This record gives sequence, structure tokens and C-alpha cells, in this order.
Amino acid sequence: MSTSKEFCILTVIGKDQVGIVWRISEFLAKNNINIEDISQRIMAKNFVMAMMVDISYSALEPKEVQQKLEEIGNKLGLSIQFQHTDIFKAMHRI
Repeated sequence: MSTSKEFCILTVIGKDQVGIVWRISEFLAKNNINIEDISQRIMAKNFVMAMMVDISYSALEPKEVQQKLEEIGNKLGLSIQFQHTDIFKAMHRI
């Protein structure tokens, strides 16, 4: 467990349905992952959400978090991406 914050970016895209935020938030809370920032909206009937989360106190490794979130996404018919902020920043540089 780290003493400094370790941030990851979580993105969710898919058909809007009841319970998306609840299901993802429940998973994060149960695994001691704190939501630092969240943005969501409905665009042309599609649910779009981005979160910055702190995984510093989670017992799970980032790869495990990613796998579990992908399982949730598969069950709900959503695309869920999870990556460390360093990777996210590197991929989105102009």
C-alpha cells in the first residue's frame, strides 16, 4: 500500500441504462478505490463517463482492477477502459 496518491483514469461508454454509476461505484468502494473526479453525460442516448480514481489504498493491482471492470462492462454491455494516468497522458499528447 502506497502513501502517495496513485491516479488512474476510468472511462465508460455504452447504451444508457439504470445502475451504471452505482455498479461501478460499488466495485470501486468495495476495493478501497477513491473517486477523485467524475464527469458524465448522455450523448445521443449513449452514456459517457470519465473518472479519475486513486488506487493507492486498494489491495488490487491496476491490471486486476482493469480485468474486473472489463467483466462488469461485459455484463452491462459497456466499454470500460482503465489506465494509469501516466499512460493516459502519453497516449493523448499532441
